[in-house]
Order: sequence, then structure tokens, then C-alpha cells
Amino acid sequence: MLPQSDPAISGIGQFRLTARRRQIRLRALVYQLLLATALCIGGWYLVSTAAQNLLDLGVAAGFGFLSREAGFAIGETTLLSYSAADTYLTAIAVGFLNTLRVAMLAIVFSTVIGGSIGLARLSTNWLLAKTAGVYVELLRNVPLIVQLFFWYALITESLPAPGDALRPLPGFFLSNRGLVFPAFKLASAEPWLVVILCAAGVTAFIWLWHRGSNPSAGRYADRLFAMAALAFALGTVFLLPGAKTSVRVDYPTLTGFDFVGGASLSPEFSALLLGLALYTAAFIAEIVRAGVLSVDRGQFDAAYSLGLTQRQVTRFIVLPQALRVITPPVTSQYLNCTKNSSLAVAIGYPDLVSVANTTINQTGQAIEGVAIIMIVYLTISLVISAFMNWYNRHVALRGTTP
Repeated sequence: MLPQSDPAISGIGQFRLTARRRQIRLRALVYQLLLATALCIGGWYLVSTAAQNLLDLGVAAGFGFLSREAGFAIGETTLLSYSAADTYLTAIAVGFLNTLRVAMLAIVFSTVIGGSIGLARLSTNWLLAKTAGVYVELLRNVPLIVQLFFWYALITESLPAPGDALRPLPGFFLSNRGLVFPAFKLASAEPWLVVILCAAGVTAFIWLWHRGSNPSAGRYADRLFAMAALAFALGTVFLLPGAKTSVRVDYPTLTGFDFVGGASLSPEFSALLLGLALYTAAFIAEIVRAGVLSVDRGQFDAAYSLGLTQRQVTRFIVLPQALRVITPPVTSQYLNCTKNSSLAVAIGYPDLVSVANTTINQTGQAIEGVAIIMIVYLTISLVISAFMNWYNRHVALRGTTP
């Protein structure tokens, strides 16, 4: 028979183990408090030293300069109207919107291009696969700043002057001043408000009615009804009396040495968009290729045995499974694309960094200006991360409990 353990000895051992754990936790808490105290002291020292240095230079610390008149022009704006008489806050807001516009468009274009190139690399067509491989190896191994200079020089140096502009489509003019094209002009904003409200209301009503009357209907039927409702609302509003007079198409015309009217894409914006989209697409292409290759070969064989075409296999079998692998690394590329947009200052595009640099040079508020840049980029990155994490959870595999 095995000797029985003494309950008193077991109790003493348990007590010693509990005391040991408490000592470890207390020591860890003390170390954390000491580290937090050291960080607070270091932060207080840096802030107080910077404030004293600014005071010695006659520069007032704080963000009060944002309410002062900026006094400089911005060549390109998005949504907001701006003039030199506006405040620094308005100027920074314009720079933020410019950054947001080019970053979001670059993300969309890089996703489409990268996905197409990634699938092309897996094609059985030798020429198509090798061409896609050359694109990936070339674009991702050349620094982005060099590519931006290349695209900017290509647009400004190789394209003709406005007087000899290329006309790829009626009303479209391509020159070293950028791309100019027709645009809708509104006499007032009220018709658009009616359009938005009517379209949203009718679309929501029909969508909810359709879901309630036929819960088993697929998402494609929902989208069809939503698009039909939106088209109906737009058509109805624009046929109302007076709606036609408030919306017109403004065509660009050559006046002197430049075009007047319509809308335009500047060389700086075009070069930045091309550089960001094509550069990021090269990395996304490799991610898509790896994601598709991660799908087990038996999935392909089973789908082909059911009589599905290659397009159906890719769309309904392979891509839904590959997305679970593709989404996390693609999120990192979206964040890199957004942060890489700060290189716009190298080619003269008025993004957030460019406008903030001008503000810093005029006001001397370097710490505040850099803090604004950091906060804005951090906010954009966190929003993108939150959205992509939500999407990743949406497409992730969900286990079932027995």
C-alpha cells in the first residue's frame, strides 16, 4: 500500500504556494508602478522643456494658431472651398480631405488591380502569367518615391501642352496640365437633397418589404430591388418640374493657355494615385496568389467533378475560402497605402503633410503641427483596421457546438 500524505503537510505546502504567488503578483505590480512613474516623469520633463524652449523663442504653445488667418493658397481642394483668408484649421481640413481622397481611391484601385494580377499569375496562359510576374517583381522592388517621380515626369514632360491636348473621348482632354473632363454643375443644392432623401426612403422601404415578404431570398435579389428603387427615385426626381434647369453638364473649353470649365485631375494627384495604386497592387497580387494556393486542391477537383466551370469554381469555391487568408495581410497593405500617401509632398500635391509643413513654417508650431499629422494618420489607420477586422470576422469560419 502507498503511504498516505499528511493533511497538515499538504496544507502547509498549499499555503506556501499561495504566498509565493502573492509575492510574484506584488513584485510585478511594484515594477509596473515604477515603470509608469518613470514614463510620467520623462513625459513631464519633455513637455516642460519644450514649453520653456518655445517660450524663450517667443512662440506660444498650444493650438490657438488654428483660428488665425492662414494667408497661403492651396492649389487643389476636395469638397471644401478654401481661400487664403481662411483659417489654419480650414487649411488643415482641406489637406486631410485631399489625403483621404487619394488614399481611398488608391485602396480601391489597388484592390482591383492587385486581385486581377494575382489571379493572372495563376493562369495557365504562359504569357499572361509571366507578364503578371514581371509586373509584381518590377513594381514592388522599385522604391515608391522613385515611382512617384517617374509618373510625375511622364505626365508633365511627355504629354503635350493644352493647345495640343489629346482627346481620348469626346469632351475629355489630356495634357501636361492633367486630365480635364465634363462635369455636372448644380444651380442649387435643393434638388440633390430631394434626390438623396427620396432615393434613401424608397430604397429602404422596398428592401425591407422584400425581406419581410420573402425571407429566404438571396442577397442578389435584395441588391436588384435596391438598385431598381434607387434608379426609380433618381428618375422620378429629375423628371419633376424645375429639376432639369438646376442640373447641367459643364464642358471644358480651351481659353488662352488652359482649360476653363468641367472638372480636372491635376498632374500631382494623377501621379500620386498611379504610384500608390500600382505599387500597393503589386503586394496585394502576391497576397491573393498565396491565398488561392492555400485552398486545398481537392476543392478544385470536387467542384470540377460537379460540372462547374473554372469561373464558377473561382467565384463560388476558391475565393470565399481564400478571403479568410487574404484579408489580414491585405489590411496591412491598406494601412501602408494610407501612410505612403504622405510622400505626396515630394511631388507637390497638397495633402495633410504638405499643408501642415507650410503651417509649421509660418507659425513655428512644430510640435503641434507634427502632433496633428500623427493624430490624423493614427485615426485613419484605426478606422481602416476596425472596418477590416469587422470584415475579417464576417468571413471567418465559425465552429458549431455539438
